[in-house]
Amino acid sequence: RWDVLVLTPWLAPIVWEGTFSRDILNAQYVQKNLVTGVVTFAVEKYCFFIEGFMRSANKYFLAGHQVNFYLFTDNPQKICCLQMAPENRLFVIPVQNHSRWKDIPTSHMDIISTYIHSQFQYEVDYLYSIDIDVQLLAHVGVEIIDALVGTISSRHFMAHPKNKETQPESRAAVPEGQGDFYYTASFYGGSVAEVYKLTRACSKAIMEDRANGIEARWQEESHLNKYLLYHKPTRLLSPEYYWDAGL
Repeated sequence: RWDVLVLTPWLAPIVWEGTFSRDILNAQYVQKNLVTGVVTFAVEKYCFFIEGFMRSANKYFLAGHQVNFYLFTDNPQKICCLQMAPENRLFVIPVQNHSRWKDIPTSHMDIISTYIHSQFQYEVDYLYSIDIDVQLLAHVGVEIIDALVGTISSRHFMAHPKNKETQPESRAAVPEGQGDFYYTASFYGGSVAEVYKLTRACSKAIMEDRANGIEARWQEESHLNKYLLYHKPTRLLSPEYYWDAGL
């Protein structure tokens, strides 16, 4: 494709539809006998999205390959019986709710890093965090697999691709004039080892901000962008992979 940017300045590929052969990638991936994990959170009103997300992800996310879905929710008893593909497994993990809604997303990084250390590293090779209110409409395949993967935000792609944290006292602050792309926290991942480094670093920065009475403008997304500025993704997904229908 000549109509879009397909390579970053640090030579990481940017994946767009039409820039890869899924058949070739599937053949290479299946030989490695890998398992990919998906982490998602459904707390309070977001429990409404569970069925839609799981049905679409079960159908379209790495179809035909082994996928473990880790669903964190404060209402595990409300999970209906979802029929999963033979190669997929669903794990429902109870999680406590928080009194302030902003505390829910800022806890994601801490929860993910904790479970990688205690459980996920022994069960999956790659791990992706995807928001529960996502509805997959087409196949998302092994073209997303790489060591450290970020998704370019559709909301900022055209308007301000270098949008950054505006509170200079926050650990998420990006120095003036720096920044590559603006990444969404709604879809990111990579190898278990790299995702552990990312979530642990972001969780630590979030906790330091909180101890100083600071809250980043876009919560964990601000910290994700700060991390990816200094730890370049090895693969970027185009805004096609997480398009905001409200735009």
